[in-house]
Amino acid sequence: MTRSVRLHIHGRVQGVWYRGWAVAKAEELGLSGWVRNHRDGSVEALISGPEPAVKAMVERCHRGPSAARVDHIVEVPVSEPVGPGFRQLPTL
Repeated sequence: MTRSVRLHIHGRVQGVWYRGWAVAKAEELGLSGWVRNHRDGSVEALISGPEPAVKAMVERCHRGPSAARVDHIVEVPVSEPVGPGFRQLPTL
């Protein structure tokens, strides 16, 4: 079963290679979607794929790369279509 979620990640998550890390981890798990910075200092990600892989990615996002400090994540289920691959988008 495919699951899609949108994550809003808050904390020290910009300037610590969070987006590049997220792309690498999502690709390892075979997920689709994207990740981008927001001007308010948060990071947003849309993650889609098999339920176990999405769950594993969400758990990883709570830790992030070693230089990050994740304070909290808002997770929202979504039903929008997600194309293949996982990419980094420009800041919004």
